[in-house]
Amino acid sequence: MIKVSVMYPKSLDGTFDMNYYCKTHIPLVGELLGGALKNVAIDSGIAGGAPGEEPAFIAMAHMTFDSVENFQEAFGPHAETIMADLANFTNIQPQIQISEIKL
Repeated sequence: MIKVSVMYPKSLDGTFDMNYYCKTHIPLVGELLGGALKNVAIDSGIAGGAPGEEPAFIAMAHMTFDSVENFQEAFGPHAETIMADLANFTNIQPQIQISEIKL
């Protein structure tokens, strides 16, 4: 199993509509990726590790797939549609990491 993490760094001029993200964007992604998407979890950053520290990321999505190939096959045909929707909820360029789930 692999996890694709889409992370939106917190910045002074960054905007992010969590309501749109959770109620519109993520359901759109789920519909487009279909059965290849096994699970999705959304995090909303509230703090850093030290008292009073801001979170490094304003939001993160963690999506689980059976393999990198399954993700790429599902995402590829819909990449343009998914990426075009970003302008509807944020002005932040997301960072993406693909990880192998070990535990």
